[in-house]
Amino acid sequence: MYYSSKRRMAVVVEKCTAMEPQLTKVETNENVTVFSPELLGIYYSRLFPFEMMYAWLSYDPSTVMTLQSQSSKGEVFSKKKAGTLFTNREFSFTIEPFPGEEIYIRYQSFSTVDELRASIVKRNPIKIDIGAVYSHSPRDKGSIDKSKFVTSQRELIFDIDLTDYDSVRLCGCSAASICHKCWKMAVFAIKVMDQGLREDFGFKHVAWFYSGRRGVHCWVADEQARQLSNEGRSAVADYFQVSHSTENNNDACNLTYPLHPMLQRAFHVLEKMFIEDILPESGHGLLSSEENWKNLLASLPSCASNVSKTLAEHWADDDDEQSSSPEEKWDELKRHLQIFVHGVPQKSKKPANVSLSASERTKIELWKYQTVFKYCYPRLDINVSVMQNHLLKSPFCVHPKTGRVCVPISVENVDSFDPFTVPTLAQVVQDLDEKSQEFSSHEPEWKKTSLKPYFESFEKQFLLPLLKELNKEERSKREEYAASIGDF
Repeated sequence: MYYSSKRRMAVVVEKCTAMEPQLTKVETNENVTVFSPELLGIYYSRLFPFEMMYAWLSYDPSTVMTLQSQSSKGEVFSKKKAGTLFTNREFSFTIEPFPGEEIYIRYQSFSTVDELRASIVKRNPIKIDIGAVYSHSPRDKGSIDKSKFVTSQRELIFDIDLTDYDSVRLCGCSAASICHKCWKMAVFAIKVMDQGLREDFGFKHVAWFYSGRRGVHCWVADEQARQLSNEGRSAVADYFQVSHSTENNNDACNLTYPLHPMLQRAFHVLEKMFIEDILPESGHGLLSSEENWKNLLASLPSCASNVSKTLAEHWADDDDEQSSSPEEKWDELKRHLQIFVHGVPQKSKKPANVSLSASERTKIELWKYQTVFKYCYPRLDINVSVMQNHLLKSPFCVHPKTGRVCVPISVENVDSFDPFTVPTLAQVVQDLDEKSQEFSSHEPEWKKTSLKPYFESFEKQFLLPLLKELNKEERSKREEYAASIGDF
């Protein structure tokens, strides 16, 4: 199916135009073209990791040996007969036959990796989306009873976009713009989500990708995750969901006291980063200027107005030489709230301020959590996660606005990941030109480019462990079957 979008035209056409795409060129500040149909064509024909994508999306354990041997550009993959997990997988393409006109092609499916490669190279899509595995081949959708064409499985996915942080991005960025300061918010989200998915749900095969512009995507490929119903996906997403307080109403946060253990753990992870990256002037400056700290104090519950007034006067009287640092202000603020509720620490467990109701004490206790979470806790596009049939941009494709490749993000090195140094189309094509004679012709060509560390990280940290586990499980099943029939 084809859907025309960018001009807001409600048009459905029956077949793709045969014209060559003429994509709008995107230029950097140095006036260097980083995205064009010619560059994209080279990328798809020579660099896109079709073999790795096939090995992943087919969940075929036998591909592990081929990947480990790096045999001649995937000829072995070409000869393999794909299983239903690949042949019944939906792909969609967005092509741009004319500048400003997008055509969206859904329900594409392929019998082999060569078919996928040929279609992508021919159509040169500016975007590739990956959908669910269906009961039947998606390209046969029109000839199948609607009641029988249903999803059978799909990776558990999460989408985090920095535009959802616009109300707390004090760095000055908004909409599609990002900087190193607000990119830290994506780092916060990855750390909290990855830990929760692994420790609380037991998932092992979790992959993170840069979206190419202003966000990150998460793919959970464990079989238990792929088999989750829509209700199960919603439950996992809701587990991580926190409704964030607004500018003038911290009560909008859905936290309860005492805090859930997962949120308590997240707070311990996030508060350190909140102090380092949100409070100081080198970050978002939440406690670096009088205007900003007055705004923060104003967010305290009304029942703690005495604390707000006292600290506002105290901090305003600080001279430049004796002024406390943002971290010291944060510690002082927490200490004053503790004393206001509980009094000076002593053996008695009774609250010192007997005039406070239980509800008011809870509001004050929760305030520090609400504040840290407001700026640092993951903000999920919940709709992406809850439905099996939802599409998500394919890893390794290219963002047409920036020319950057959607590369994997290693969780171990997430603090050092820099979205502004991610390879662009122009860069990797230049790499090919400069290094074409330096490598064996039997090696994948992406090894000649600046994509190498990203692709190798994906292969070694995510793909090979996944395939090895599938291989082990398959071998165990064969041994159990042999034992059951006495064939030792």
